Amino acid sequence: MTRHTYLVFITLLACSGLFTVWAAPANNNLSGFDDELDLKSEEVPVESIQKFVQIYGIVQDNYVQEKNDEQLFQQAIKGLVSGLDRYSRYLLPEEYKQLVQYTEGDIASVDFELEHNDKINQWVIKNIKKDGDSSKQGLRNGVSVFKIDDQELKKLNHDQVNNLLSGAVGSTLSIQLAGNSQPFNLVRNKKVETDIQAQLLNNHVLVVKVKVFQQDTANQISNLIDQYSENGIKAVLIDLRNNPGGLLSAAVESADLFLSQGIIVSTKSRSEGDQQYQALPGYDHDQLKVGILINNRSASAAEVFTAALKEHGRAWVVGEKSYGKGVVQKLFPLSDNSALQMTVSHYYTPKGNMIEGIGIEPNHSYVLPPDMKEEAYIEHVAELLLNQK
Repeated sequence: MTRHTYLVFITLLACSGLFTVWAAPANNNLSGFDDELDLKSEEVPVESIQKFVQIYGIVQDNYVQEKNDEQLFQQAIKGLVSGLDRYSRYLLPEEYKQLVQYTEGDIASVDFELEHNDKINQWVIKNIKKDGDSSKQGLRNGVSVFKIDDQELKKLNHDQVNNLLSGAVGSTLSIQLAGNSQPFNLVRNKKVETDIQAQLLNNHVLVVKVKVFQQDTANQISNLIDQYSENGIKAVLIDLRNNPGGLLSAAVESADLFLSQGIIVSTKSRSEGDQQYQALPGYDHDQLKVGILINNRSASAAEVFTAALKEHGRAWVVGEKSYGKGVVQKLFPLSDNSALQMTVSHYYTPKGNMIEGIGIEPNHSYVLPPDMKEEAYIEHVAELLLNQK
């Protein structure tokens, strides 16, 4: 056993009796935590410690490149947390500091743009700043991008590529430059304009585009419906395509605009117990026909809203199956200013169906055809909505 491995063994044995875990208090918001932390203690099996020490020694003595203790411990921590699910992760102090500065419910992109190079028929990076996060990771202007989050870009249009770049502020995406290259993991940290957009079509269907659920989303939807009602509205189509979620409270309030009773969403947690969010009695838009348009990048709070109106029979859902992100995450700050971002609860639909890993199926499957323009697609979806009984 090497000297470093011996130190690892002694350190872990010191923890084998009682392993201390920092736990943040209950809160539905990602960034919601207090200064006071509860301590919980759980036993760590000695056999597992011994196996870890054995593997640690083998890696340290035989891996092709020398790794110091700090590097190996950081990798071990990252592996422990990232192996839980696709959202949980260990944040280094700088990553944690950056994340808590963000306002939950915002939508963001990366710190560069992609443009199509017709000569080589590839999407290439542009407008990277020398001191930007992406530049520090080694990305450069003019470099071709092969995939974003395992999706090839070759056959995508400009809007589709931009939609892949954008997501919830502080979330991560993976960029691969070539088919056999290692991916770059980037944080979406450049805020994108998220104002709700509304358009009244000639058939008197009001299309409301909600890019992300924010604090005032419900009020904005209600005000837009009232505003356009003077022109005569036969139905409202709420477009949630590429909506990464946002605030759960905003999704609940928005669903409550169209519901007068029943469960909107429930959460189940091993550590924090179960909760239910109920619709309040009475609503203003009870006579209005409602449609919801989703795609495979509609996620989280957007799925909560969609499932609530669909399962209560209040809205007709069209598009494609949603992403399937139904988790509540919390930040657990650590003593060295790093943190864990970890899943603590799951969302469930009014009928008790799990959203995570499953998604919401539309009532009518209808993906935007490659040869159809966006305007024609929206108009066709609106006509389909009007024809629903």
